[in-house]
Amino acid sequence: MEDEDISAAAGSAQRGTTRAEDEAWLAAVARAAAADAGAPVELLGQYLWLLADAAISGRRPGPDQLAMVSTCGRLAAQKGVAPGQAVNLYLSAAWRLWRELPLVARSPDSEAVRGAADAVLHVVGEAVAVFVDGYQDERRQSIRREESLRREFIDDLLRGDADVAALVERAEPFGLDLTGPHQLALAHCADARRELDLLASAVERAVVSRFGDREVLVATKEHFLVVLVPADSTSHGSDGVGALIGEELARAQSGGGWRVAVGRAYTGAYGIARSYEEAREALQLTNRLGLTSSVIHARDLLVYRVLGRDQAAMIDLVQAVLSPLTQARGGAEPLLETLHAYFAVGGGATETARRMHLSVRAVTYRLERIRQLTGYRVAVPEQRFALHAAVLGARLLGWPQEPLPS
Repeated sequence: MEDEDISAAAGSAQRGTTRAEDEAWLAAVARAAAADAGAPVELLGQYLWLLADAAISGRRPGPDQLAMVSTCGRLAAQKGVAPGQAVNLYLSAAWRLWRELPLVARSPDSEAVRGAADAVLHVVGEAVAVFVDGYQDERRQSIRREESLRREFIDDLLRGDADVAALVERAEPFGLDLTGPHQLALAHCADARRELDLLASAVERAVVSRFGDREVLVATKEHFLVVLVPADSTSHGSDGVGALIGEELARAQSGGGWRVAVGRAYTGAYGIARSYEEAREALQLTNRLGLTSSVIHARDLLVYRVLGRDQAAMIDLVQAVLSPLTQARGGAEPLLETLHAYFAVGGGATETARRMHLSVRAVTYRLERIRQLTGYRVAVPEQRFALHAAVLGARLLGWPQEPLPS
C-alpha cells in the first residue's frame, strides 16, 4: 500500500491536483459507472486508481494489485451480480475515466494521448480478465459447496435419523416444506449408458414442468435417481410420478433395463425416509421375484413384504408345502414355474399354456403331478392360497436354485 500511496501522490502532483481532489473525482466516476451497470460501486475497488496511474505514468499493475481485482471478482460472485453487469461496470468505469481524465483532455501531444490510451487499454484488458477469473473461480467453489450441502442434506433426509428441526431448516433453501406429505420414487438401471447427473437434469425438467418447482427435489444417490414430489401432486396422470419418470428415461434414450419404484405418501421428514425405504425395498423385491413391470408401486408389493418379515415361517412354509416337488423328474423348478405362471394369469390352464409355450395337456399334467407330490390342489381355495404363498416365498428365498437357510 505504501508504493500505491507514493504512486498516487506522484500522479496527483503531475496533474497539478491534490489527493483529495483525485479521490473525489474518481469517486464520482465510480458512482456514475455503478449507476450505468446497476452494480455495487464497491466492486471497483482500486481499479480506477490503476487506470489513472496507467494513463499518467504508463505503469502496469503488479501482481498484488491484480490480486485485489480478482478479490473484487469473487465479491461480485458472492453478491450474485450477473457476469454481464460486472464486466459492464468495469468497461463503463474505464470509458468515463478516459473521457474525464484531466491531463489527457488538455494534452496537445497526440503521441502522449496514444501512449496513455495504449496503457489504459492494457490495464483494462488485464483487470477485466483477472476480475472474470476471480468471478468464475468463486462460482465454481460456490457450486461445489452447494452440491456438497445438497448431497449431505439428501443423505440425512433419506436416512431418517437426523435432527428433524435442523432438517426442516436446511430444507428451506431447496423449497421443501417437510411438514407436508411427500412421495418418493427411485429409478435404477445397472446398464445405463449415460451419466446419471445428465439424466437427473432431464428428469428434473419434466417433473418441474408437470408438478411445479415447489416441494420438488430431484437428485442422485449412489446408483439411484431420486425424485421427491408432494403427495397432492401425484394425482396428475394415471400412474403419477412413476409413469412420468419412466417416460422421460425412455425419451432420453438412456439405455434399457430402467426400473422405477414408487413409495407410498407419508407426512413429515420421517415419512420421506419411510417412502424411500419402501421404494428401495420394492426394487429389491422386484429383482428377486423376477417381475417384469418397469414401474412398481410399493403398495402393490405389501403381500411380499408380509411374507418376508418372518423368514423362519416362510422357510417352514416352503419346506412343508413345496419340498416334495424335488422328487419329480427334472426337479422342482419346472413345476414351480408352472405354478407361478398359473397364479400370474389368474388360474387358467389355457392362458398358462400360452404363456409358457406348452400344450394345455402338459400344464394340466403338471398340476396333477403337483397334487400327487404335495397333496395340494389348485382348485381348492385354502390349498390354492397355501400353494401361492409358498411359491412367492420360494421366489423370495431363491429356492430351489439356492438351498433353504437352516
